[in-house]
Amino acid sequence: MKKINPRVVAIILFFITSAIWGATFVTQRIAGEHMGAFTYNGVRFLMGSLSLLPVIAVLERREKKPGDSPQSPGTVPCRRAGVGNSPEGRGTVPSKLTWFAGAVAGLMVFVAANLQQFGIVLSDSPSAASEAGFITGMYIIFVPILGLLLFRRKARPVVWVSAVLAFGGLFLITTEGGVGYLQFTHLLVLICAVFWAAHILWIDRYVSHIRPITFVAVQFLVCGALSLGVAFIFETVTWQGIYGGMWVLLYGGIIASGIAYTLQAVGQKYVEPALAAIIFSMEALFAAVSEAVFLGETMTGQKYLGGAVIFVGILLAQYKKKTPHQVRGDK
Repeated sequence: MKKINPRVVAIILFFITSAIWGATFVTQRIAGEHMGAFTYNGVRFLMGSLSLLPVIAVLERREKKPGDSPQSPGTVPCRRAGVGNSPEGRGTVPSKLTWFAGAVAGLMVFVAANLQQFGIVLSDSPSAASEAGFITGMYIIFVPILGLLLFRRKARPVVWVSAVLAFGGLFLITTEGGVGYLQFTHLLVLICAVFWAAHILWIDRYVSHIRPITFVAVQFLVCGALSLGVAFIFETVTWQGIYGGMWVLLYGGIIASGIAYTLQAVGQKYVEPALAAIIFSMEALFAAVSEAVFLGETMTGQKYLGGAVIFVGILLAQYKKKTPHQVRGDK
């Protein structure tokens, strides 16, 4: 019997993960009918942190086995991931550094996730979820731009072409009814994308020195605790509201966080970074499809055109010509 190619399995897992994350934009919109933005993110991310505890326990138990040779999974430059070249269990990884990096990342996720949630639930657009999906995807383009501004990292020329395409697509999505159609909620989601980009750069700084799954659990814990704390101050937190939106909380916390992140962690050893990022960026398309299927809402022709232009820009930003000395999977 022919052995199944693990790379093919990983690619399939990545498509499933991307679809899960795309549908999350719809569940975020539904959550706004039951609870405030801070309440949703507080409960959701705390659930996500708890759901990763069994994964951490299994990985740490495997790490303690004598004679094991550590693996080195490839970097996945994905907004959702927050993980990269550092495997669970490479040598001795300082736990304090993992907690510090995770806590700071949690602050960034707190800002980004709540801006995104407010951008979705406060929008009066019937296609708010799909619009947010495409605009959020621009984080991939903001990464090299912030890298240049903050760290003097030179961006490839193709990145600037991608940026022009992405902002052109954003213009098509947000100005269908004229410039006056541009909403404050669009700006919130755009700022959210900038914070996701900053989050990636922060991870890139520590990725070789932390435990990635533990790191993700810590950032979820910090984001969830901060969100819930702010919710008790500015929102009315009720068990009735939480119970009414329990299925979207379970989806966002367990499926979109715990399960999806685990699928990514399993598959990232076998897929090169560029391909993984392209697959994950398809969450914007899955957001549009999910909105049409579950809510009966669709974007207009101009908005679909804008989304397509943004998507082309995202894909173009992933292009990197390999030198003769590079092999598949190299950065």
